[in-house]
Amino acid sequence: MNFQFYVEKLQHLDDFNEFMKKNPDSYCCSGFFVISLEEKKDKKIFEDKQHFDFWLPKDKKIMSFQLEESKFVEVEVFDENVPSEVNLYLSFDFDKIKELILEKMLERGIKNKLQKILLSLQEKNGNHYLMGTAFISMLGILKINIDLDNMKITDFEKKSFFDIMKVRRKEK
Repeated sequence: MNFQFYVEKLQHLDDFNEFMKKNPDSYCCSGFFVISLEEKKDKKIFEDKQHFDFWLPKDKKIMSFQLEESKFVEVEVFDENVPSEVNLYLSFDFDKIKELILEKMLERGIKNKLQKILLSLQEKNGNHYLMGTAFISMLGILKINIDLDNMKITDFEKKSFFDIMKVRRKEK
């Protein structure tokens, strides 16, 4: 699915348009996307999700619009940093993102099955990135950063759930 499809869907919702009328100084500061790839009996086990987060400067808070439920939810802000604005007119396709991940897995000799991808759209130093985690079979996890301006994976690391558990045990 294309990113612009979700942006257009968002912009045509009455609740979103009402929010923007009440908060004309707000802007999109991030996006969160869940892509489920595993199916069971012609039905996805996990539903896809698309959230767009908006910074409200006057209130110093973030409201997240959950597209799949067509509602806003307040997000807890943990620091005083003002988030950067994310360009809603980016052009990328989530199927292409999935292909990039699968190509990198093949290049690294990772034969596990890709099950679910969690992505966060962020702006940093003028560039847009998708930062995320992909879950793969056999309790594997991939840490992924994708530079959207160059459509290139800039960070890719495989871990297992058990690696994470070992680290936590050592900390105690």
